[in-house]
Amino acid sequence: MPRNSRLDWIGMMRRFRFLITVSFCFYALLSTAQENVAAKHPLVVGYFRGDSMRRQFFLKNLLSQGATSILDQINYSQGNVAGSQCVIADPNADLNYTFSADDSVDGTADTPQMALRGNFHQLQELKRLYPHIKILISLEGTADVFVEAAQPVNRHSFVASCIQRFIKGNFADGIEAPGLFDGIDVDWEYPEEADKFNFIALLGEFRRQLNAAGPNLLLTVAMGDNRIAYQHLDMKAVALYVNEVGVMNYDYSGPWSKRTGLIAPLYSSPGDLEKGGDVDSTIRGYKNAGVPASKMLLGLPFYAYSWSQVSEANHGLFQLGEPSRNDSPYNYIVSIQSKLTTYRDPKSMAPWLFDGSTFWTFDDEMSIGAKLKYASQQALGGVMIWELSGDTPDGKLLKTISEQIRSHDDDVEREAP
Repeated sequence: MPRNSRLDWIGMMRRFRFLITVSFCFYALLSTAQENVAAKHPLVVGYFRGDSMRRQFFLKNLLSQGATSILDQINYSQGNVAGSQCVIADPNADLNYTFSADDSVDGTADTPQMALRGNFHQLQELKRLYPHIKILISLEGTADVFVEAAQPVNRHSFVASCIQRFIKGNFADGIEAPGLFDGIDVDWEYPEEADKFNFIALLGEFRRQLNAAGPNLLLTVAMGDNRIAYQHLDMKAVALYVNEVGVMNYDYSGPWSKRTGLIAPLYSSPGDLEKGGDVDSTIRGYKNAGVPASKMLLGLPFYAYSWSQVSEANHGLFQLGEPSRNDSPYNYIVSIQSKLTTYRDPKSMAPWLFDGSTFWTFDDEMSIGAKLKYASQQALGGVMIWELSGDTPDGKLLKTISEQIRSHDDDVEREAP
């Protein structure tokens, strides 16, 4: 064989072996990812904000709300990304804050001598008392920090730092608590067209290192409600790597617009200029993009938006006004509801308040009940709440969710052979 032919043949064989190796690793990783099976009943996942103590809402409040019997999973918001490494977002709130007995999950006061205090210790107490609740760390940050961390040169070390920090529990010098977190929630808002390959590769690296770190560790993602957030992504590949796709089915209307609207309508309403700006359109879009219904979580807002100086036409809905820049929790809506008139869209069951000038959009027990029925009809994996401090002290919205889930479980039992 001529030398050039031999070299061509050797080169071809090397490329062939390389492709075989890459393919084997890729499909081995996918097969591992596909071992994640859907839950037997709809999941209830709630985000808990690390800064909730500033609003006098503590993890202990979940007990008085009845949340511990309803929640399957808490996503702790947040873990930060800085310098392509996972870092503690707020060391004082997460590690050092000294809780009093009144504010502590188990009724025992923290002491300054304890190595681990703060919210992370409260999560430890919660997990000890309610071991069925999974606890995930939600990684959040601006899009640019994720773009940098997902680069091929940084990807492995970035994920390794997240495993060390949060899964192995090396929170700080002398502060360790392995096993506190049961997985990682990636909240990259949002990967652009140029990031699509690195986004998938990052999720693949997370899946590989989580599998190596221990059994049954969860990987989840939070995804946007607008088609722009996912239309350029390979959502089939995303779904292969993750256990849950939490769809942020809220902020369909908000303070970025002078026109009032509904924060999270189940279906589009007559007069709404935003085509596809509703929960049903979003869920169908993700299904069409390749996400199995069983891995999708329907997002529920426990907060409200408002506008002032709104026209009286159509009871304030889809009218011009001055938006408030801040959201308000649902429990505030309950406190003012008697002073305003409640209206409701008959198609989506979405409520709003209006007094002739001020307009409020939010979800309540009736609209959330309709969404739970919808999630069941669509065989979705469950629901995801942003965020838990917004509910009333007695957990009105959580109880509505619990009743619907219980009804679903009863229906499943009756249908079982």
